Amino acid sequence: MSAHADADEPDRLFAVTRGRDAAGDDPLAARTPPAPGRPAGPDVLDVVALIVAEDDPGGGPTAEQVAVLRLCRDAPVALVEVAARLDMPVHVARILLRDMRDTGRITVRTPSTAAVPSRAADLETLKQVLVGLELL
Repeated sequence: MSAHADADEPDRLFAVTRGRDAAGDDPLAARTPPAPGRPAGPDVLDVVALIVAEDDPGGGPTAEQVAVLRLCRDAPVALVEVAARLDMPVHVARILLRDMRDTGRITVRTPSTAAVPSRAADLETLKQVLVGLELL
């Protein structure tokens, strides 16, 4: 699926996103309460989130879902890379992956932030590192 094909096939894009817009907003969500266990606000996946296949690409999933499952079968793949390899816009990939996560076909691993050191760096050690770098 190419970006150009999306423009030529609006029905296909509508089917993949189930009518949601670029922000991931579902037009029906404003009229229906969130499902139990789902957050009420937007559920946006980070572009660097890692996608892990939890299901075999057997019967049932759509062609796009099968492609994601095959791509993420052997090793985790970042959301942005999934979108690039499947040649689809990132916002469409987010919607597809969110739906796959909600049905248990994939697991999404969000990146963790770096740990903040519990104490400040030793000034003497930093000076020695600087001297060592200057000697290089």
